[in-house]
Amino acid sequence: MTCWFAGLTTLDVIHRSAVRPGPNQKITAVRQDVSAGGPAANAAVTAATLGARALLISALGTGSVGSAARGDLERHGVEIHDTAEGREIPLAVSAVLVDDATGDRSVVSPDATLTDGLDVSSADLDALPRPDVVLLDGHHPDLARSVLAYANALEPRPLIVLDAGRWRPVFADLMGAADVTARSADFRAPADVARSPATVATHGAAPVTWCDDDGRRGATDVPTVDVRDTLGAGDAFHGALVVALAQGADLEAAVAEAVRVASLRVQYVGPRSWLENLSCA
Repeated sequence: MTCWFAGLTTLDVIHRSAVRPGPNQKITAVRQDVSAGGPAANAAVTAATLGARALLISALGTGSVGSAARGDLERHGVEIHDTAEGREIPLAVSAVLVDDATGDRSVVSPDATLTDGLDVSSADLDALPRPDVVLLDGHHPDLARSVLAYANALEPRPLIVLDAGRWRPVFADLMGAADVTARSADFRAPADVARSPATVATHGAAPVTWCDDDGRRGATDVPTVDVRDTLGAGDAFHGALVVALAQGADLEAAVAEAVRVASLRVQYVGPRSWLENLSCA
């Protein structure tokens, strides 16, 4: 199985705290972690841990922030095609606060706004292993459009999965061409935007709803677990969904596997500690 993940990489600086700071207040964290982040990058880490060949197509660059993110990704088995190779770019640093009592997270990040406009050529993509499934997160619009156009021209054509967390204008070009849109409950697209033939919608602790390209609909229950850290749970869901689809699972079975993996992720504190339990699950 070869899975491409095209989109955002950040460096996440994560503090866990028993209280939330008020205006002009300083607090002491009970834990700190630093890891690569971003929807595509975190999904790739999950996929690699599940045994797929996970190839991240993203912009990291040669700077110290990008090097730190690269080191974390490579330690977890992710192969990287860096669209900013040889250049120093202002890779986004995300400030993350995790509530020690509830596991809920708050994130402040420039996302891809500091490095927008980075693209990839067909010649670059030709040099990569052919994908079975491609995930797009839409954070680098030019990159997403180029990867989509390339994948659409392949024979056999890989399955295209769209990670739709928040509406972005580029989704108007991506949704109608994707085979599956995996969206959050808060995602809203304009009425005139073409939809994917299959959709998956997460609703926090409520059942995940889905509709496949044959019109079958269903809801997959989310197990009740001790939630300790929700950071990256959606990315883990998407990484597991992609791997299951690459293995040939139908959408219902793929959603069930994604729910299993995301439910495991939220039970462990820290961005990577849960992976040891995933590999033997």
